[in-house]
Amino acid sequence: MQRKEILRKRRHQKIRAKLSGTAERPRLVVNRSLRSTYASLVDDVTGKTLITVSDLKNTKGSKIERAKAVGEELAKKALEMKISTCVFDRNGYKYHGRVQAIADSARETGLKF
Repeated sequence: MQRKEILRKRRHQKIRAKLSGTAERPRLVVNRSLRSTYASLVDDVTGKTLITVSDLKNTKGSKIERAKAVGEELAKKALEMKISTCVFDRNGYKYHGRVQAIADSARETGLKF
């Protein structure tokens, strides 16, 4: 494993020690790969993923534009399931770029965290 990845995992462990999602207030987890961006709502009490959204189908636009679309879609699905609040887990990534785009678009669509 690369040094960057080890440091990211360590940051994520520190974050996860403080955060936990419930059915009423699930954890919004953001994951990035070199090509795609993923976001999920997770209930840590039961250990189940409630909603998962990615930008695999959307190939137009920049990575940040596609991340904004992921945040909007996740927030719409969450509001359909009557989930209005969540806990944001940036997964050890810095809060900028695609991670920030997902968070901002989810907030603008109506999800609170």
